[in-house]
Parts: sequence; structure tokens; C-alpha cells
Amino acid sequence: MSNRVYLYDTTLRDGTQAEDISFQVQDKVRIAKHLDTLGIDYIEGGWPGSNPKDIGFFEAIQRETLSHSKIAAFGSTRRARMTPDQDNNIKMLIEARPDVVTIFGKTWDFHVREALRVSLEENLDMINDSLAYLKERLGEVIYDAEHFFDGYKANPEYALKTLQAAAQAGADCLVLCDTNGGTLPYEIPMIMEHVRREIDVPLGIHAHNDSECAVANSLMAVVGGAIHVQGTMNGFGERCGNANLCSIIPSLILKMNKECLHQGKLENLRRTSRAIYELANLTPQKHQAFVGNSAFAHKGGVHVSAIQRHPETYEHIRPERVGNKTRVLVSDLSGRSNILAKAQECGIKIDDKDPVTLEILEQIKELENKGYQFEGAEASFELLMLRAMGKLKQYFHITAFRVIDTLRESDQCPVSEATIKVKVGGRVEHMAADGNGPVNALDQAMRKALISFYPQLAEIKLLDYKVRVLPSSQGTDAMIRVLVETGDKDSRWGTVGVSGNVVEASYQALADAFTYKLYKDQQ
Repeated sequence: MSNRVYLYDTTLRDGTQAEDISFQVQDKVRIAKHLDTLGIDYIEGGWPGSNPKDIGFFEAIQRETLSHSKIAAFGSTRRARMTPDQDNNIKMLIEARPDVVTIFGKTWDFHVREALRVSLEENLDMINDSLAYLKERLGEVIYDAEHFFDGYKANPEYALKTLQAAAQAGADCLVLCDTNGGTLPYEIPMIMEHVRREIDVPLGIHAHNDSECAVANSLMAVVGGAIHVQGTMNGFGERCGNANLCSIIPSLILKMNKECLHQGKLENLRRTSRAIYELANLTPQKHQAFVGNSAFAHKGGVHVSAIQRHPETYEHIRPERVGNKTRVLVSDLSGRSNILAKAQECGIKIDDKDPVTLEILEQIKELENKGYQFEGAEASFELLMLRAMGKLKQYFHITAFRVIDTLRESDQCPVSEATIKVKVGGRVEHMAADGNGPVNALDQAMRKALISFYPQLAEIKLLDYKVRVLPSSQGTDAMIRVLVETGDKDSRWGTVGVSGNVVEASYQALADAFTYKLYKDQQ
């Protein structure tokens, strides 16, 4: 059995069928270049016969030079009652000038009768002559056996006949598709074994995630002899998504000792994942296996103490292998080891016997009891440590602020104005600013007041702002937590504020954000 597994990415076609995902042509080109850099063998660019955007991609990608990946065009077998040379979709596959063509055909007799409304024999002819026609003109042709596992379970004899029709036409790989995503992992090996006895053509797998088994099914197919795996980055895809290549790739390499990326490429996995999230305009899933922010994040004090001695105690792989890193979270579950690890991560020297360590730990527990959360606000935690150690300069002191919302016309939005008084050294600045809402007005007023003292604050941008009403029986008098993400040209950082007043909580988070920028620039 071959140790080589070929990776086929369909993010640009199947991935775009997901709710909330739409790529422009240039987005698709940029994603293709990221996938090429990672070392994906095949990149499915779209269905040239379905929409102008996919036609545009195949035109645009001709102007790019890829170092490794082959570009695949996707389409269907010819229509019933016509020859391949008469079918416009088949013609457009050829005109797209891809390196490879992938076409799908019907495997499930139920679909042949009800969807295509043709005889079972006619369907076999459609598969065979479509593939033969394309093979003669393009060289490499992959056949996707749509609904294969459902079709096999309903009528194994006919499902195998469809594969034989494709094999006889010269298909280079037959991909068994779990199109509805209902197959379970224990079913895969027996079916694969039967197919391998009957078919002497390389096999592949294309799994959907409707039963949360797409990754497991793909890996079981490789165990069963598949040498070609289809999926999408981050599991993007229709309904519940496709098999997630970000989980499949490291599992194949690190756990199954399969060859699918060149040496040193796996370390680019997280970077590629996040680049594609960015181009999809989606927030990365923090709990995603291997590449998510929380994949190697440790919160319990016992866990942190153990991983400091031996990381494998609570990490199934070294996170650096996939471009990720170990993170230590700080919360009311923390022990002394969390504080020490976090201090080390921030470059702060602290002794485990120092009473300050216990003081920080008690402060964290007290603050989290009030509603603070430092897991998404690590800059606020670093400032807390520095204050406790007496190592943080007071860059400014806000002596007063006021925020006013005024509704001038009932059919218009209220106007927000913030006034602030800030003291730096012996000098006081008194500033006012308008804003799109009270928090934006306060942010603008603080910047105006401080920028004459600290011009570098002009570099920072408010990137994200989250408000959460904390669980309480106090109704509108409940406590509010504000998490702010701020960034400059070099980095991003999170800060937190908690109060019964949303403006006060926002002020706390903003003040920490400005303070952290000033501290960071002095290091």
C-alpha cells in the first residue's frame, strides 16, 4: 500500500456553497496561492459552466505561476440524450484550460431514476463517454462518485457498475463521496475493502460533516486504501461543512506517518487557515483542532504545572508542528504555575516564592468574582502583574469624564458627545469629541486629550468591541463586561473592563489599551 496521500482542496468550489461565504475572483486567486505555498496537490477552482465568477477565476489563474498545485475544474457528466461534444458544460470544462478535470456522476439508483429520470443503463453510458471524451482531451481526469456510500448501501451491485464504467473510460482516480454526510466511520473499511476487490484504479474519499464524522471517515478511508483525500480548509462547505483539511493533514502526517506535504510545510498550516478565514471575512473558530487559538490553551493550574515539566502530559502534539503555540490562560482556576508561566511569556521575571505571586493570584480570583475575564484580555493581565510588582509607570490620570447622548430629531440617530479631563505630569488637558455612540465619543476624546503628550497613540485602532451583560437577577442593574481588541502596525492586544455602567466599563478597557501601547513602546 502506498504511503503517499494526495490532497485535493475544494474550498473554492464546495467551500463557497457554505452559508455566509462568498469569494470574489481575486480572493480565490489569493487563496489558491496560499494553498500552493502550503503544498496542496490539487486546487479545485470552481465549476466553469455554472457562473461567470468561476470562469473569471480560471482566466485569472492562467496569469499566475504556481510552484506545486494543479488546478482542477469541476463539472458533471453530459446531459441525457446528447453526446459530450454537444454538451455546453463539457465544452466549458475544456475551454477553462485546467490541469485536471473532475466530474461527478450518479451512483445511487434512486437518484438516477428520480433526479436524472433516465434508465440505469443510460446513466452508465453518461459516465463512461463523458470521462472518455475528457480523458482524450485533457490527460488527467478524476471521477467523483456522488452519493456513493448511500448508493452502495441501497444497491451495491449498481454502485460498483458506475465505478467500473468510470474505470473503463480511463479515469485516473475514483473518489467515493459521502455526499449527504450520513455514513459513520465503522462502515467505511468494509465498503472500501469490497470496492478494492472489484476496482483496480486508485481510490479517493470526499466526505461531508452532517454526522460530525467527515474527518474520521476520511482517515478511515485512507486506512482502507484511499490515496486521494478531498476536503476544504477550516471545513467550509454546504450545510454542516466538508471534511476539514486542517485536521486531516496533521493527522495523516503526525499520527499515520503518511506523506502528503513536503518537509517543513506543515508549520504553515495555522497561517494558511487564518488567511482563508480573513479572506472569507469570518472570525476564526478558537476551539478548532490543531490551528485554533484554544487548541493548546491551558487554564487549570494542575495542567499548567504539568505541561511546564512535560508538554505531552496535556498536549497530543507539539503545537509548533502546525504553526500554533502553547497558551496559558489566567482565571480563578489558576494556580501559581499559571502566573509564573504567564509572566515568563510576557518577559517578566518573577520568583515562585515571591509574595507578589500570591497577591496577583488573589487579585485575579477577586476580580473574576466581580465579572472580569482575562482569557481574552491578556494585556490587562500583564498590566495587573506590572502594577502589583510596582513596575508600571502611570502615563496619565483621567480626573473626570462626561458622556452625553442627545436625540435632536425622533427620526434620526442620537448624537454622542464626550468631554474628558486628563492629567499628565503637572499638565491638564480638557477635551471634547463627538462620536458614533457614547463609547466611540469617549474613545475619540481620550485620544485627542492624550495625543499631544503621546503622538504614538495616533497609530492604534480599535479592532473589536464586545459587550456582555453578566448573569444576574438585577435586571437592568446587572454588571457589564467589555472586551476591547486594539492594534497597531505590529501587534494586537485585548483589554477588559467591568462595571454596572457600560461607559465606565468601556473606559476601563480603553484606558488599559492606551496604557499597554505606551508601555509596549518603551520596551
